Amino acid sequence: MVRAFVLVNVEASKHMEVLEHVKKIDGVNESHLVTGLHDLILYVSADDLKSLGSLIVNKIQAINGVSRTVTCIAVD
Repeated sequence: MVRAFVLVNVEASKHMEVLEHVKKIDGVNESHLVTGLHDLILYVSADDLKSLGSLIVNKIQAINGVSRTVTCIAVD
């Protein structure tokens, strides 16, 4: 099992819309709207690195309003 934190930047005024979309994605365990450099922080999990990449690229980055993601893979 691979776990990661995904930091998400969202286009202006799309925060709640994107948050509602990510909450419905299988593999997204937690999602939080936050202040600071990033707009959302997600805690995600997948079976392996390939599946994690697919989750991020094909599901999270594909959401209308997502402008950038940074993935931090948990190592502990």
